[in-house]
Formats: sequence, structure tokens, C-alpha cells
Amino acid sequence: MNDVVPVLACKNIKKQFRDGARTIEVLKDVNLSVAKAERVAILGPSGSGKSTLLHLLGGLDKPTSGDVFVEGVCLNEISERRRCRLRNLHLGFVYQFHHLLPEFSALENVAMPLLIQGLKPAAASKRANEVLAAVDMSDRVTHRLGQLSGGERQRVAIARALVTKPSCLLADEPTGNLDHNTANKVYDLMLQLNRDFETSFIIVTHDVNFAKRMDRILYLEDGVCRPY
Repeated sequence: MNDVVPVLACKNIKKQFRDGARTIEVLKDVNLSVAKAERVAILGPSGSGKSTLLHLLGGLDKPTSGDVFVEGVCLNEISERRRCRLRNLHLGFVYQFHHLLPEFSALENVAMPLLIQGLKPAAASKRANEVLAAVDMSDRVTHRLGQLSGGERQRVAIARALVTKPSCLLADEPTGNLDHNTANKVYDLMLQLNRDFETSFIIVTHDVNFAKRMDRILYLEDGVCRPY
């Protein structure tokens, strides 16, 4: 009997939105379980609910019904404060647009989640420097966003997502805003970091070739998530 708790899972989650008199069902009874260090790609047409699913798995939104579990803890059964704490400790997020703070340096952006956790600035800076080195950005730590290329900004965003040593990283089209060559470099980096940090990855992408480099591919269409 396997008693290993998945790092992230969902059970029978549905998500509905109201549009006037209509009810739009975006997700229908989605079930998913992700093991430690596992890499999962999610494919699907635009508007199929991929980003919605990622937001639900990350605890950024609540399902209409069903449950999401982070390290075995059901998000529906805990307070908003504890849910935020759980996200900060166990989940990392990377988006198509990096959402970095332009007034801060690369180092300050990466250290931010650790400061939120309550780490002292010196310890947070030390850890941020280590992760920036892992994404080959040691020579750019003091640079602000305006001094960084698109690929460099996304490397900083990945470093920020990994700095807390999360159980799982959730990425929504992380290279959608980059040219093909830069995108491939970022993908190579993410796969290397998955091996180095043993962090699970769930990546929403339109890039089938990249998806095939993952451990498993799921396809989301008409609210239903199936093996690809």
C-alpha cells in the first residue's frame, strides 16, 4: 500500500461562472495528483480553463465544488491566513508576464518571499543570491528590470518562485512572451532546476515539443482533463 502523500492534488473539482442568466462550467470533475519531483504539462486550446485550473491548484481561487490538497492539507478546511501561509511555504508561481516589481533589483525581487516568511534580510539575501546563481544571474543581481532582457527577467521570476524551496512550481505559459531561442533556454533551465531542487512542476503550455520532455502530459478540453 502506498502511503506517500502527493505534493499537490485535486479531487472532483468543478468551477462555474455566472454570465447573466447562464451558468458556464469551466471545469468538470477534474482529478489530479502530482508526486515529488514529477513534471506535468497541461495542454489545451485557448479558453479551455488551463489558467483557471492552475489558479485553483495554487489556492488563488476556490472551486465551485471539490477539494484541493497541498502536502495533504485540504485548502477548503483551513483559514485564509493559513492558506496564504501554505502557498508561501510550499508553492511557487511563474507567469507569462513575470510580475516582478520594477522599483527593486533582481536580488530584492527574489528575496521578497523570504522576507514575507519572516527571514532576516541577511539570510534572505544569502538564499536569494544562491538561487540567482542557479539560474545563471549572479552578475545581474543589482540590476533593475529596465536593465534586464525578457529572458533575464523570466530567469529572475523563476528564481523568485524557487527561493522558498517549494514542493511544487506552477507555471502558466512561462515562455509565451519570449522568442523561440530564449524560450528553449528557459525551458532547459527549468528542467535542470527540477532535477537539482526536486521540485514538482505543473506547466501550462502550448508548446507540444516542450510538453513531451515532461514526465506526463494532460489535455484539458471542454472542462475535462484527460491523459494526452
